[in-house]
Amino acid sequence: MSEATEPEIAEQIEVAAFPGRPPVAIDLTKAAPFGWWAAAVIALVAFIDRVEYNLVAGALPAIQDHFHFSDTVAGAIPTASAIAGVILLLPAGRLADRGRRTSIVGLVVLVWALCSVLSGVATTFAVFFVSRILLGAAGQLYNPPASSLLADYYPGQARGKAFGLERAGYYMGLPVGVALGGALAQAVGWRSVFFIVAVPGLLVALLVFTLREPVRGLGDRIDRLRGTTGDLGHEETTTLTASMLGEAKEVLRIGSLRGVIISLSMLYLGLGGLFYWLPTFLERTEDLEYDAAAGLAGGVGGMGIVIGIILGSRIGDRHHGTRSAWRLRTGVGFLALGALALTGCVLLPGLPIRLTLVALSCVGFAGAIPNLTAASADVVPARQRGLGFAVLQFITTLGGAAGPLMIGLLSDAVGSLRIALLALIPPLFIAIVVLQRTTRHYDEDARRAVL
Repeated sequence: MSEATEPEIAEQIEVAAFPGRPPVAIDLTKAAPFGWWAAAVIALVAFIDRVEYNLVAGALPAIQDHFHFSDTVAGAIPTASAIAGVILLLPAGRLADRGRRTSIVGLVVLVWALCSVLSGVATTFAVFFVSRILLGAAGQLYNPPASSLLADYYPGQARGKAFGLERAGYYMGLPVGVALGGALAQAVGWRSVFFIVAVPGLLVALLVFTLREPVRGLGDRIDRLRGTTGDLGHEETTTLTASMLGEAKEVLRIGSLRGVIISLSMLYLGLGGLFYWLPTFLERTEDLEYDAAAGLAGGVGGMGIVIGIILGSRIGDRHHGTRSAWRLRTGVGFLALGALALTGCVLLPGLPIRLTLVALSCVGFAGAIPNLTAASADVVPARQRGLGFAVLQFITTLGGAAGPLMIGLLSDAVGSLRIALLALIPPLFIAIVVLQRTTRHYDEDARRAVL
């Protein structure tokens, strides 16, 4: 990826950036002094995670036909997987604040590939269900160390773009997983789907091990250096002595983080329910074959996500630090677009109208998420970011896990998947209200985080 316009005269300084290595010279005038390779690799990790996780949504009709289970049980698959991951999130966050984050992420990706193979060889629904739970448990473990890495590699000026790339990989994985699952299940059978996807998982794991571990707080120290002068060659040490729950409570005292967590939880509930059930919804309402429904849902959703990530990241970074709570205000605008478009998608009939509104809703959601993720990094001190992201992921995962199961239960109860999907709308508007209120104290929380 190309850097921003190169300055005429570079301002060089040496910084101790990597533990146990000599100081390296960086150009302070560049938005990303260490380049974009780290963000690209983490984006690939997020992408392959969501592809593996969402294969079931695309191949769901074929898997249901094979094992003969209801919509409620179908909705319970991602919910149980997410809950299993939540159990391990806080320990993962604590480990991210103390361990070597690059090694943690690489090993997690290897486990994903093994769990994917286990899904393919399952001979009973019980074995298949357990394999998806194991995949979900492993899938949640990459986020705290990966997010902490990005916050250290990238100072505030580039942080929105870095998290935008990671979120782009994450949310592009949703439609690609759905589309790939449907297409491969139709072409070669649903079991082969899980074998094929395990291969790129192994390759991505190897890429992770090419990353160097940065010192903690590096991005924040570069920000301070840009505004002052002095030697930043020392490494910030991590001294966490409180209990894990005590540290989590301390992180949650940050008002802006609480607001972001609540908003993202509501948003993920909507996204989780939408993407999991969208192919089945199109199959039932528009009389499509499931591979065609999965392909349309994946293609249209992917296009919207790419547009949203590009717009959201650029707009959010453009005025960060110069306009009050700019990232959160940008998130509010994009979230409102997504909520209104999703409402129309569920209520208005006709395939062209629905696909257009799906694309617009994905633009809105994808534009909001990188801004909210970067904002959460802005308000948490560097020494606590691993646990901070674990708390964020812990609570938002619970929100996202509720979506598929809630829609499955309502669909069986009322006999209509379309009516059940209406339940996703109110949480999205609650998120908008909470986020708007959070803008009042974001700037002060961000200032305290770098003191």
